[in-house]
Amino acid sequence: QVQLVESGGGLVQPGGSLTLTCEASGFSLDYYNIIWFRQVPGKEREAVLCVARTENRQVYLDSVKGRFSGSRDKTKNAVYLHMNNLKAEDTGTYFCAGDRFLSCRTIVDGQPTYRGQGTQVTVSS
Repeated sequence: QVQLVESGGGLVQPGGSLTLTCEASGFSLDYYNIIWFRQVPGKEREAVLCVARTENRQVYLDSVKGRFSGSRDKTKNAVYLHMNNLKAEDTGTYFCAGDRFLSCRTIVDGQPTYRGQGTQVTVSS
């Protein structure tokens, strides 16, 4: 089955860290631009950061700059979102989306080919 699957979410205390994983099955992520999004009920989805196929990284969300980063492991066909110093306002469902031909900027506003179901992150004491 061709899909993206996220994992690694959970409950974490403020100041803690999590690493989310976006794994692809049925295709290789090597040539895909991947965006991590955050979705909170009642709000529009927010683009968090891009892990481009060129290995460039772009953080879109000002509130996470300096705390979140992205990486890619081609041997595991996976992209990661590393989240440090988590805050309550980071709570939400995080999902990855990817496209081979759309740029990261276009994926943010458009309809990428693949999107995962998401993993819940709750930051609370």
